[in-house]
Amino acid sequence: MKKGKHKGGRPSREESEKLEEKILDAAAALFFSEGYGAASIEAIAQRAQISKRTFYVRFENKAAVFRAVVRRVAERLRPSDADTDKLFEGKNAEEILRRIAPIILRASLSPEALSLQRVMLAEAERFPELAIIISEQATRQEAIRRIAFLLRQEINKETEGKDISAWHAFAAQQFLHMITAEPQRRALGFGMPMNATELGAWANDTVDLFLRGCLTHG
Repeated sequence: MKKGKHKGGRPSREESEKLEEKILDAAAALFFSEGYGAASIEAIAQRAQISKRTFYVRFENKAAVFRAVVRRVAERLRPSDADTDKLFEGKNAEEILRRIAPIILRASLSPEALSLQRVMLAEAERFPELAIIISEQATRQEAIRRIAFLLRQEINKETEGKDISAWHAFAAQQFLHMITAEPQRRALGFGMPMNATELGAWANDTVDLFLRGCLTHG
C-alpha cells in the first residue's frame, strides 16, 4: 500500500483536505468573478479538475460549497483563539472596543470580504439564502457573542421586561454594522474610498458614538 493511501485506495485525510481546498479555490474564483448564479456545479468541478460525482461526495449542493467558502474567508481573517482572548482583555469596554474596531474594519475591507459583499449585492435578491449563510457564519456570531458579553459586564440596561441578553446581542450587531457598513460601501465604489487616516478616525468616532448611545440608555 502506497504511503498516504488508506486500504482500498481511499485518500488519506491530508489528500482529502487538499482536494477540498482545491474545490473551494475553484468555487471562490468562480463566485467572485462570475457571480453565484453563473457559477454552476459543473463549472466548479471543471475548474477544480474533478468529476461532479467527486464534488457531490463532499458538498450537497452549490449553497453548501458557498457556505464553506464563506467559512474559509472568515477563518482566514479572524485572529487565533489565543489572540482573540487577548484582544478582549482590558479595564473597560471603551479600551477593548477601541482595540478591536480597527481589526474588524480591516477584515471587512480585505479583498476576499469585499468580493463576498459584491456577490451579495448583486445576487441576494435572486438567492436570499446567501444573506442567511453569511449572517449565520460562526465567526460573526462569535464576535457578536463576545461584544454582547462585554456590554453585559459594563452596562446595566433597564429593559422594562425585555430580554437583557437579547438587547446586548442587538447592540453588538449594531456595533459591527456601524464599524463596517459605510467604509465597505465606499470601498465597493459607492463613494470615495477612505484612506488610512480616515479609517482610523472612523473607528474611533464610531466607538465614541456607540458608547454614548449605550450609556445614555443604560
